Amino acid sequence: MKNESYKVVLLFNANNIYDRQILKGIGAFLKANNIHWNIYISETMRYDTNIRFNLDCDGIIANFDDPDIEDLLMRVDIPIIGVGTSYPDDLSYPKVPYVAADNYAIVETAFNHLCAKGINKFAFYSIPPNRYSRWAGVREKIFKQILTQKGYEGFIYQGMTTSLDNWQASLDKLSTWLRSLPVNTGIIAVNDARAHHILQACDRVGIKIPEELCLIGIDNEEVINDLSTVSLSTVKQGTEEMGFNAASLLQKQFSKGKVSKSPLLIAPKKIIARRSTDYRSVQDPYVIQAIHYIRDYACKGIKVEQVISEMQISRSNLEMRFKESLGKTIHSVIHEEKFNQAKYLLIESSLSIQAISEQCGYPSVQYFYFLFKKIYGMTPKEFRNKYVTS
Repeated sequence: MKNESYKVVLLFNANNIYDRQILKGIGAFLKANNIHWNIYISETMRYDTNIRFNLDCDGIIANFDDPDIEDLLMRVDIPIIGVGTSYPDDLSYPKVPYVAADNYAIVETAFNHLCAKGINKFAFYSIPPNRYSRWAGVREKIFKQILTQKGYEGFIYQGMTTSLDNWQASLDKLSTWLRSLPVNTGIIAVNDARAHHILQACDRVGIKIPEELCLIGIDNEEVINDLSTVSLSTVKQGTEEMGFNAASLLQKQFSKGKVSKSPLLIAPKKIIARRSTDYRSVQDPYVIQAIHYIRDYACKGIKVEQVISEMQISRSNLEMRFKESLGKTIHSVIHEEKFNQAKYLLIESSLSIQAISEQCGYPSVQYFYFLFKKIYGMTPKEFRNKYVTS
C-alpha cells in the first residue's frame, strides 16, 4: 500500500555543498523507507526572501542557519524540523526539533589532524560577525576554547566580508596576516571558501603550502577544491546523516509520534587529507624549497639533476640535507610525489587510468601498473575500487 503523500516544503539555499548534502540525506531516507512526499523546493534551489511564500503544506524542513528562514517560520503552526549549526547553550536553539552539525567535534577533528602532522602552532581564519554567519562565530569560540584546554596560544583573523569590489584589498590584508604567522603554523579555515582565500593569498605572495604553512578547511566543497592550485584537506561533515535524521523526525511527527525538542548533534564524518596538510617537519630551507619544486614538477618528468639545478647547490650537499631531514633520497621523493598524485586522482577524479598514467608522467600505462602493484600490492584499478566512496 502506498504511503500517504504529505506536502513537504524544503527551505534551503542549495548553492553550497552543505545544503545539497542535507537534501541528499532527506532523499536517502525517503528511498530507504519507500515514503512518497509531495515535495516543494524552489526551482533555483535557493529560498528568495523577496518572494511572498505560501506555507500551505503539512510540514517543513528548513536550514535555520539562515536567519531570514528562521524569522519566516517563527509563528508557523505546522510541523517544522530545523537543521543547522550547534550552539554552546540550549537557549540559542530554535524552539523546534533540530538536527545540528556538532561544531565542537568539527573544529576538534581539524585541530587533531594538524596535531597528528606535528604542528604545534595554530591559527584560525574566520568571518566578520554578522547575523548570517553565526555558525562561524561559534567555531571561532570553540577554537579559542580548545587552545586554552591544550595550553597553546593561537592567532585569529576574521578578514573582510568579500565582494567583487573589495576582493583585491581583502587579499592584500589577508596576505599581510599570513606573512605575520610563524613558519609551520597550522591554519583552520572556518569553511572551504575561506580556505580558498588563503590558498590564493599564499600563491600571490610566495608562501609555500604545506611546507611553510599548513591549511585545513571544513565542508569538502568539491568546486572549491577543483579551483584551488593546492588540493585542500578538509573536514567532511555528517550532512547526509543530518538530512536523513531530519526527514525521520518529520515522518514521526506525521505519524503522531513524540519527537524530542533536544538538539540532535551529528559528528563530522571524516578528515579528507590532501596536499595542504601533507606537512613534514622540515627546517632546512633548501629542503623546503626543493620539496615545493618537486611537488610542482614531479609529474612533468623532472629528474634529480633538475632539482639540483633549481637549488643551485651541489648534489652531494642536497642529498645529505634530504637524508638528514627526511631520511630519503631526492629520487625517492620525486617518485613518492608522483604516486601521491596518482592515488589522489584515482580517488578524487573520474579520469581513466590511462589518462592518470599520462598526467603523472609515466611513459606507459603498463609501466604505471607494474610500479603501482609492486609498491602497493594492488593494481590502480583495484586501489580505486577499494578507496573510492560515493
